[in-house]
Amino acid sequence: MKTPTQTLQPRTGLPLRLTVATLVLAIGAAWTLAAQAAPHGPGGAHHGKQGFGQIERMLDAAGASAEQRSQVQAILQAAREDMRAQHGASRDQQAQLMQLLAAPTVDARAVEDLRQQMLARHDQASKRQMQALLDASRVLSAEQRQKMATQMAERRAMMERHRSERESLQRPAPR
Repeated sequence: MKTPTQTLQPRTGLPLRLTVATLVLAIGAAWTLAAQAAPHGPGGAHHGKQGFGQIERMLDAAGASAEQRSQVQAILQAAREDMRAQHGASRDQQAQLMQLLAAPTVDARAVEDLRQQMLARHDQASKRQMQALLDASRVLSAEQRQKMATQMAERRAMMERHRSERESLQRPAPR
C-alpha cells in the first residue's frame, strides 16, 4: 500500500535529479582530483591546467558548444580565484595548530576553537565549490549532463579496476 506522499510524487523527476546529482559529483570529483594532483595544493601553479584538462575532456564528451565551454570555464575560474584566497587562511590555520600542539602545555580549548574555525572555512569552501558546480550545470542541457555522468561513471569503474589490480599485486602470495 502506498502512502499519500508516494502517490503524489511523480516518478519522471527522479532520473533528472539523479543525473544532476551525478553530474555535480562527477565535476566535483574531477575538480578534487585536479586539486590533489597539483603540486602546490588547491589553487596552486598547476591546478588550473589539470582542472581545465579534465573539464575539457568532459565537455568534449558532452558535445558542448564553444559558448558553453567559455561559460563553464569562466564559472570555474572565478571559483578557483575565490578558493585561492582561502588557501592562505588554511596554511595559517595549520601553522597555528602546529604551534598549539607543540606548546609545553596544550590548550584544549584553543585547539577546539581552531578546529571549529577550520571547519567553518572548509564549509565555506565547500559551499563555493558546490555553487560553481550548480552554475556550470545550468549551462549544459540535460542530455549533455547525462553524457558527462556516463563518462565519469566509466572512468570511475576503470580507476577502481586499476586500484584493485595494484592492490592484488601488493598482497603477499599465499604460502
